[in-house]
Amino acid sequence: MRLVLINPCNPLVSTVKTRENRWNKYVMWKPLGLLVLAGLTPDDWEITVIDENLVVPDYEKLPSPDLVGITAFTSQAPRAYEIAGGFRDRRIPVVMGGIHASMCTSEALERVDAVVKGEAESVWAEVLKDCRNGTLKRLYEGAKLDLAGVPAARHDLLSKGYRIGSIQTSRGCPLACSFCSVTTFNGGKFRRRPVENVIQEFRMIREKYVLIVDDNLIGTRKDHLEDTKNLLREMIAAKLRKKWIAQVTINMADDQELITLARKAGCIGVFIGFESVSAQGLSEISKKFNIRHNRVMRDSVRRIQNHGISVLGSFILGLDVDDKGSGKQIAQTARAYALDILNLMILTPLPGTQLWKTMEAEGRILTGNFPCDWKYFTLTLPVARYKKMSWKEIVAERESCYRDFYSYAGILRRVIRSFLHRGKASVVLISNLVLRTNSLRLDRVAYADLDLIRDRDLQ
Repeated sequence: MRLVLINPCNPLVSTVKTRENRWNKYVMWKPLGLLVLAGLTPDDWEITVIDENLVVPDYEKLPSPDLVGITAFTSQAPRAYEIAGGFRDRRIPVVMGGIHASMCTSEALERVDAVVKGEAESVWAEVLKDCRNGTLKRLYEGAKLDLAGVPAARHDLLSKGYRIGSIQTSRGCPLACSFCSVTTFNGGKFRRRPVENVIQEFRMIREKYVLIVDDNLIGTRKDHLEDTKNLLREMIAAKLRKKWIAQVTINMADDQELITLARKAGCIGVFIGFESVSAQGLSEISKKFNIRHNRVMRDSVRRIQNHGISVLGSFILGLDVDDKGSGKQIAQTARAYALDILNLMILTPLPGTQLWKTMEAEGRILTGNFPCDWKYFTLTLPVARYKKMSWKEIVAERESCYRDFYSYAGILRRVIRSFLHRGKASVVLISNLVLRTNSLRLDRVAYADLDLIRDRDLQ
């Protein structure tokens, strides 16, 4: 039996394609979910994993599979359906999973043979058995598993073409931000893999640099933090010799022991969602967590950086409180926080989020030719009516922000600061160059493709 697992690309997104920008190899990581499913697949299946961000093969020239599995974020959905159609025309069954198929199940069922809704590990054996017997069901409902039952990913199946490996240690997020579908998909309960399983999988990763893909490595409660410290102690004891980055919340800065352990365990950078420069903006998206205890953000950032850990800060442009000049204000705030790296997203109503429900009810979603228009939902393109700015103004503000923050003088200052304070600056230098190049050049291709919005007179 032959199984082909596919991570589709999005022709509008260049930030993860090595052929578009040589720096992208430093920010691209493996499709971990597919590799986990490969780890659950019996040995009598011949498995091929294809990441279209590396290369788009001629599927008709591949050995004919018995089953094709496709995963997709929302922006990948049109390409996923295109791939599925090609295989179905050849009477090869296609099963689709991932967050988009879980949130838009009826849509996906019109274009594939079967959909796995939710976390696939609990039903994957059933999917394979039914395929073997020719009794593939239309819908499989995945349960939220105890992560002790989730095996290590098959990192060996994609052993070349990546500079960064990936691993997951936990699932779930209790914050339930209005723009995020993680809580809907993975639940609000924090679930962790057994520490020994994480250590074992770390040893299987050939890359020196690793992304921990957890939506929040450290959690938000005291018991979450203690569990994280236990994991970090075991990583230190195991002498993994890996350098890693992870998503965390700003409360990491409040625990010096946690920061110290993270650095000793190999942490070189953290991604923190600051989201808005104002308390009103944070309230709007249900993320008041950031402003508890009258926090001084610059001091919090500096406490993390003082341990040799770079801080990437993410903000959202297009909130109801945002107006003209917001791009410049975000760049100024990022400098005031002394962030090493800035990521700016445009407010995007993803299916399954409270934001989608609100904007859909208010008639504020610009695009409507679904599923084709899902390709615009990249988090970097305007796909909604924003209260105080037109879509052209949103684009201008984003470009203004990046030009300001990622000026060559600004990059040089951050690189020098990183070297003087931490002794190294490679992460800061590469990340700054990637974001400067992609944001100021490649996004314009996607903006030009948004003529359909202009044609609909929705500016």
